Amino acid sequence: MSKERTSVVGVVLITVCLTSIGLVAGWVVLSQRLAQQTASSEVEEAPAEEPAPRRKARPRANRGEQAQPVDVSSTDLAPADALVAETDGSSAPHDDEGSDGEEPVAPPVAAEPANQFLNAAVEAIAGTHDDEMDARTIMEESQRRSEAKFYRYDGLLQSFDAKNKVTDKRWTFDRVGSNGRSKAVLRFTAPAEVNGVALLIHNHTDRASDQWMWTPALQRDRRIALQDRSTRFFGTDFSFEDLEERDVDQYDYEMLGGETIEGADCWKIETTPKKSRSSHYTRSIAWIRKDNYLQVRLDNFVDDEVVKRLTSSDLDSIQGIWTARLLEMADLRRRTRTRLTLQQVTYNTPMKDQDFTLQAIRR
Repeated sequence: MSKERTSVVGVVLITVCLTSIGLVAGWVVLSQRLAQQTASSEVEEAPAEEPAPRRKARPRANRGEQAQPVDVSSTDLAPADALVAETDGSSAPHDDEGSDGEEPVAPPVAAEPANQFLNAAVEAIAGTHDDEMDARTIMEESQRRSEAKFYRYDGLLQSFDAKNKVTDKRWTFDRVGSNGRSKAVLRFTAPAEVNGVALLIHNHTDRASDQWMWTPALQRDRRIALQDRSTRFFGTDFSFEDLEERDVDQYDYEMLGGETIEGADCWKIETTPKKSRSSHYTRSIAWIRKDNYLQVRLDNFVDDEVVKRLTSSDLDSIQGIWTARLLEMADLRRRTRTRLTLQQVTYNTPMKDQDFTLQAIRR
């Protein structure tokens, strides 16, 4: 009898618990529905927003008159907003009937990211100009067009002193290798007192070149120290540094605009040597022709003074490479100049790498 009573009590307790849970759940659902109905009624009873303020319409041109363009520069719009103002079609004709002389002001468009993108595009377009092309790209193209694995010429040097007295010398110039990694040998052939004097140059992309000079009268060679690169090379107005190869990777560039040289349009580009270049020039300004990318003038500065000026003329296309046959280096401090005339110019005539060593220039 006690076991049956216990079972009945358990059943009653379970029933009471389930009933309580059902009542609580029903109360929660009912509360949520009441809250939703209340919120809906508040939205329906909320007063409507007042219409946006109206502004006076700009006077429109009479029929047959040409509409005046919008002066974007006189507004306070950002570049992108000004562009939208010109192209949003607001100047399209419309019916005047029923108009009170006013037109509604369009609500502001919340598209800030789009405006920022458009502003950037407008600025990029405004900054694109023929004379503002990337200066480094121009110098790279100039170097690429003059690229030749082998290069040889005979040179006539005429040195003019301050009184315009002329001294003649001759040398041969051989070069092998790519720009920045080339090797060159310059050897005097006349007059007799300098015959056989040779300069060996090993150019590098990441630092100044290595140079050695061989003097037959002394039967010895010597390495040219960095501090001696600014000295004149055997009575000419070319310094040891002037005879180095100017590789494009050794300089920083800035476009200075355009200028006409000898009737040809040129880019005017400032070049500043990197620290690894170890140049005694503070900076240089190069003039590059726009038609063939050939450098026709180079001004070398020490601080703010132009100390050397190299001009190139008598241009000729030799084996498809534009070449200046006449180079003139002017020392503006000394008021002297050296004119170099290139003769017997050839490109891509094979040479031996062993001809560009100290052992070779001693012969």
